[in-house]
Parts: sequence; C-alpha cells; structure tokens
Amino acid sequence: MITVVGEALVDLIERPPGTVVAHPGGSPANVAVALGRLGRPTSLLTQVGTDPYGRLLIEHFRDNGVRLAPGSLLDCPVTNVARTSLSPDGQAEYTFDVAWRAFAPPPVRQVEANSTCLHVGSIAAVLEPGSVSIDALINTASRTATISYDPNCRPSLMGNPARVRHRVEGLVAVSDIVKVSLDDLAWLYPGQQHSEVAKAWLDLGARLVVITLGADGAWGYTRHRATRIDAVAVDVIDTVGAGDAFMAGLIYACGEANLLGTHKRAELAAVDDAVLVDILQFASRIAAVTCGRRGADPPTLAELVPR
Repeated sequence: MITVVGEALVDLIERPPGTVVAHPGGSPANVAVALGRLGRPTSLLTQVGTDPYGRLLIEHFRDNGVRLAPGSLLDCPVTNVARTSLSPDGQAEYTFDVAWRAFAPPPVRQVEANSTCLHVGSIAAVLEPGSVSIDALINTASRTATISYDPNCRPSLMGNPARVRHRVEGLVAVSDIVKVSLDDLAWLYPGQQHSEVAKAWLDLGARLVVITLGADGAWGYTRHRATRIDAVAVDVIDTVGAGDAFMAGLIYACGEANLLGTHKRAELAAVDDAVLVDILQFASRIAAVTCGRRGADPPTLAELVPR
C-alpha cells in the first residue's frame, strides 16, 4: 500500500477560443491516481469541498482505484482550484485559490498500517496550518515506510523562496526519495548546479535524489553514483501532470525493485546503476505518455506494454 498526502484540486484549463475545461488535479492527488492506474493499492489523505468540484474529485478517485484515507476532510466550504494557462509549446502556468487545513490528530490513524511508502509534496507540504500535520504524519510513517517527497514549487502561492527553501530542506532531511524539477531548483537555488544541490540533499539525509530536466531527461543521484537518462521522445500536447506522473512511476518502479520500506533504506541508498537506470526509464515513460495527452491523464500499466 502507498499512502499519499496532499492537496486535491480542480484544474480550470484554458482552451482556445476562450473556453475553460475542468480537470481533476493537484500534485499529490495526481500521484495517487497515477499509482492507482498502475495497479498499486493507494490511499490518499486529502481535503475537498461539498460542492460539485468536490464530487467530481471523489468520483475521479473512486474510478481510478484510489481509496480516501481515514481522516480526509470532505466537508470543506469549497474545493481548491487552479487556473491553468498553456503556452504555445504546451507548458503550463498556474494561479491558485487554495486552502490547506490541519488534520485531526492522532496521525497514526491516517497512515495505512501496511503502507510501504508515504508520499508528500507541493502546496500541502508548505502551506499552514496543514503543513504541521504533514510533519506529524512523516514522523509516524517513517518508522515503517519509505518517505518520498516532491517540492513541486508554486512560486505564485508559496511566496519567498528563501523561506520555502528552509522548509524544503527540512523535508528533504526526513525523506528517502526526493524528486525535483530543474525549474524548481532554479527558483529555490538560483545559479547553483543541480549536482551541487543533489549532493547537499544527500548530505541532509536523502537516499535517492532525482532531478528531472524535461526534454533533456533526468539525473538520479545517490552517495555512490550519478546516473543520467535521456527523455522518451513524445509529441507534447501539454505538460500538466507530467512531473506527478514521473513521481508515481518512480515510486512504482522502486516498489517493483523491492526498495520500499524502512528495512530497505540501505539497499535504496546502494542501488546499482542498472537498477537505477531501469527505475528512471520507467518513470520517464509514464511522464512521456502523460505529456502526449491533455491534462493530468497518466497511463495504465496495460498501456505501457509493447504491442
């Protein structure tokens, strides 16, 4: 079982000529749905409203095999919304109307007892007051589960990068797997080489740091190696949800390689080059398929099988 905690929202995506289409979204929710489509039992601890958008999200989770975790807040006044505009090359830009409440304690009831991985990320990990609940959940889950984290920075919502950088580094220090985009690093650490940041994050405590480079592929870093893969070629429709799909592929592939769970931390940190390449390439395939579709629409496992 994978437990994902974080925001669910509705992406209002602008389509020409001046129309807006509502799509289920939210970085952690996208990760949960992608894992569900890959057939991995997945539980999502999140917050939605009682409005039509909230009902849309709950139906979306159910249809994709994602269980709402105990303690999810399903009675919010409104459902979180992101307004997404697309550039001519399919790159997404976001503005947000998001709130993130604290969950009721104790957190142990909100993490599935048999979870091998707890994934956290993006807005929910930094937005108060709910970010305090994230810390409590990590503290509980880290006794038995791998912790994965994707900063997935949203500058328009998160504010001062120096303050966010402090928060991000605190989360990196308690995480085993960290995935981050080159755009996020440019905002958090302007002028620094991604290899320098990866080394610093490994020194903080991460076992595996993965940096995605968009069309230029991805790097995977451990204390023992630095491994690069090329991106999978694809005709890009848009990039909405691509990073989340990559994150889900990363978690899934680590699970398939038997690298999830606290008893596997040493093996994760010492993963050999061949296994790391396989993990990164699988995640890249998931992201590529998602880029070839509109919205956050990751593939099922069956869609990845060569015909």
